Amino acid sequence: MSDPDTVTSDTACGEAADGSADDKPRPTDYDVVIVGGGPAGCAAGVFTARYGLDTVIFDRGNSSLQRCAFLENYLGFPAGIDVGTFTDLIHDHAREAGCELVDDMVASVRRTADAEGDSDTAGRKPIENVHSPRFVVETQDGRQATPAHVLTATRYGGEYLRPLDDGGAMFRTFERDGESTEYFDPAYADADGRTPIDGLYVASPSGDRDTQVVTAAGQGGHVARSLIRDRRREQGYPEPVADYWDWFRRAAELPADEREEHWRSYFDERVPDDHGLGEAELAALRATDVDRLSQAYCDPAAVDERTQRGYDRLLDHVGEERIRAYLNESDAQ
Repeated sequence: MSDPDTVTSDTACGEAADGSADDKPRPTDYDVVIVGGGPAGCAAGVFTARYGLDTVIFDRGNSSLQRCAFLENYLGFPAGIDVGTFTDLIHDHAREAGCELVDDMVASVRRTADAEGDSDTAGRKPIENVHSPRFVVETQDGRQATPAHVLTATRYGGEYLRPLDDGGAMFRTFERDGESTEYFDPAYADADGRTPIDGLYVASPSGDRDTQVVTAAGQGGHVARSLIRDRRREQGYPEPVADYWDWFRRAAELPADEREEHWRSYFDERVPDDHGLGEAELAALRATDVDRLSQAYCDPAAVDERTQRGYDRLLDHVGEERIRAYLNESDAQ
């Protein structure tokens, strides 16, 4: 299930005119740069990468989660989980989905020259321009990336967005004890994470929607779906067809020889009469979506295989020493 026009990242170092290696890495193209590797950022990355968007997460380990002593209210861990193991799990999940995780802090985000003045997130672009870089992202360690989309997931510290704040609407002044402090305004983005700047999305800070870990993860996934939906709209998918869900179905729900026809009919039923697409363009979009949906089925054997693999990955994070201790304690009881 991949975006048919995904840009391939290039992480090699550049070469000088004489062919010798240049110490400075050349800019790397990504579909999505995510700033922050906490619950919101990793959840967003899982969705964008699984859709097929070339995604990098820049994380220097400064997530507000690290201030938590022990995590007891995240659904799925009945006795709670230590923060270190939880962080390892969400990072492992992001990598498994296809994200690149980079231990570096974003220093600035600015618009590319071609993107200046383009602020209409609802506008449709020619399919060949969907991946055109809108931003230049620079990090503290000298890396540079040129993504089509930037998704911020840093609850504290939005200074790296200053170059985008031409009208002064991003930041709000807070007065306390006679001193003024500016901070990123959580109301700058709407509830779906969209901003007035084309291609910029905010999963955090987002007010009360990211004040708990489980809520932050949900917000990250929600904003990522907004990004994917906008991406699909840019590619030409009509409004009702642009929605996107990521889930597997049981193979028994629909015989394999009926799936393509079922999803083709489902696609056509949602296409409005005034879609404005050419016949060939609509056919290409339909074929891509039907192929993606037709492959999202698991037979019982595949479910069992994935189940066992899921157990094994969890055990990898628990560690052999703790597993042996648990078994010994169980035998003793």
